[in-house]
Amino acid sequence: MASFAFKQLDVFSSEPLKGNPLAVVLGADGLSDEQMAAFARWTNLSETTFVLAPTTPEADYRVRIFTLPFAGHPTLGTCHAWLEAGGQPKGDVIVQECGVGLVRIRRNEARLAFAAPPLRRSGEPDAALVERLARGLGIARNEIVAAQWVDNGPGWVAVMLRDREQLLALEPDYSHLKDIKLGVIAPWAGGDAQFEVRALIAGVGMQEDPVTGSLNASLAQWLIGSGRAPAHYVASQGTALGRKGRVYVDQIGEDIWIGGSAVTCIDGRVTL
Repeated sequence: MASFAFKQLDVFSSEPLKGNPLAVVLGADGLSDEQMAAFARWTNLSETTFVLAPTTPEADYRVRIFTLPFAGHPTLGTCHAWLEAGGQPKGDVIVQECGVGLVRIRRNEARLAFAAPPLRRSGEPDAALVERLARGLGIARNEIVAAQWVDNGPGWVAVMLRDREQLLALEPDYSHLKDIKLGVIAPWAGGDAQFEVRALIAGVGMQEDPVTGSLNASLAQWLIGSGRAPAHYVASQGTALGRKGRVYVDQIGEDIWIGGSAVTCIDGRVTL
């Protein structure tokens, strides 16, 4: 057995216990895939990551995000942990190597932000799927303002509702949403954010994700590209679960950056 530096974080929140939790094992090159998988199962979190030496000179570090080739809150949380542990980027932008290749991460005093990866699938879903999504949400089809494939890897499809109150009142029937990763977004007038988001993920061990970087990245590409959102906005997520996630979206040139805070809740070592 060996001992490794370990951190458990809350991501997309500056308040402990109000974001999306993440476990990070640093300097994990000595671990086998089987050991990583066993520890990821043991943490019982949606994501556990392992920081490794990069395999390409462009990258500052490599991360194994165990359940997906790319995800947003593990990207920002791992970068936060790496920097807090003394990581020194080679340039002005931090470069993370992961399953989808190289991901750029910007930082300022308040938060980190990653460049949204390209969509793998876009366009309107067929009418039968939209009807199914409406049944799953327990609403009439005409209450869906717009629907779009927004898949940047996990397989997201998204719908927009008329307002935040309707979104937060949803009581999904997950029997209609099996094998679907559904993002739901609605405008929020008068709050500290401009949109409210929910991520419904029936069939992957939990029914709703607290705060979701990959979904917010693809939603931003859809909404900004279609003129439904400005180039700079804030999305709230996790309210329905008692969380207070905030995702900061900024279009700079051709890139859309997805940002958020992270806070370390546990800092120590783990023996594996």
